[in-house]
Amino acid sequence: TDPRGSLSARDNVEWSEEQEATAKSKVQENSSQLLPQDKQEEYEVNAKRYWDDFYKIHENGFFKDRHWLFTEFPELAPNRNPSQNEDSLCEFSCKEVSKNEGLGSCENGHCTLENRAENQLNLLKSSPRFCTEELAPQKLKQSYEDYPGSSASYRILEVGCGAGNTVFPILQTNNDPGLFVYCCDFSTTAVDLVQSNVEYDSSRCFAFVHDLCNDQSPFPMPDESLDIVILIFVLSAILPEKMQCVINKLSRLLKPGGMILLRDYGRYDLAQLRFKKGQCLSANFYVRGDGTRVYFFTQDELDDLFTRAGLQKIQNLVDRRLQVNRGKQMTMYRVWIQCKYQKPAGPQL
Repeated sequence: TDPRGSLSARDNVEWSEEQEATAKSKVQENSSQLLPQDKQEEYEVNAKRYWDDFYKIHENGFFKDRHWLFTEFPELAPNRNPSQNEDSLCEFSCKEVSKNEGLGSCENGHCTLENRAENQLNLLKSSPRFCTEELAPQKLKQSYEDYPGSSASYRILEVGCGAGNTVFPILQTNNDPGLFVYCCDFSTTAVDLVQSNVEYDSSRCFAFVHDLCNDQSPFPMPDESLDIVILIFVLSAILPEKMQCVINKLSRLLKPGGMILLRDYGRYDLAQLRFKKGQCLSANFYVRGDGTRVYFFTQDELDDLFTRAGLQKIQNLVDRRLQVNRGKQMTMYRVWIQCKYQKPAGPQL
């Protein structure tokens, strides 16, 4: 769930000690009763179905395009020198057209679930090996002679793309001919929504289904090929004990100097305080009424996840906002965390 709505807002709101104590008290109360273990396992096993149902119900009407993206994350609209891209433009366009013509099972960039699965299987077969969490760093890396976006000079991946509310603003705003955007989601329904959007351009974008928590689920691009990985209200939906493996996996995809951009729920956000008893799975991890799950982070927790993956902090801040709904005469305190972590440019030890 992405916070949205026509509300007036005030940024960087400081909390009083009393306000923070009240928030802590509410969290203690709503987490005093945990769901039984068998129920927790059921939500984990059926996570994909719950997100598919979510997008079938809301389609692309639930979220709004995130116009704050380029203010907060200017890395998504890099000011590149056009002369650097002129030479590569023809090569990039021709190679992508040739590649897409070879995908006879897809029309206009839209692949059925069966065809998409077959294409990903072929990618897997053509790769010597896919790294898993158990493989030592010195093992062979993923290697492809050709892959979607292989000719691009700037590659962005959004994980948990939903209906495309980040991908399409990037494609509309950034006309860099060397740009290629990948986007993936756990939900087949979400990826179908992206691929069926009239603005989906398979020469600049590749949408695919991916389970971040499954080491056998391949990415269509090799390690150290991405400039940017975007995580917007996505990491919070993952089982907490699987988060480190996920960040490690995404870190390997970054080029040296590449960056992960994250925006997610912060501890004591209004959404956390509104949960009732019986919806808590574990500390600061809850299940919503529709079966989807959400975690509420602290800055230190995220810093630990990223630094353990070998990334260096560029930004890690709490965004506290007071939103006022004048119509309902309600004040709402939102707490989000925004991070930028970079892969060191030098050799890895």
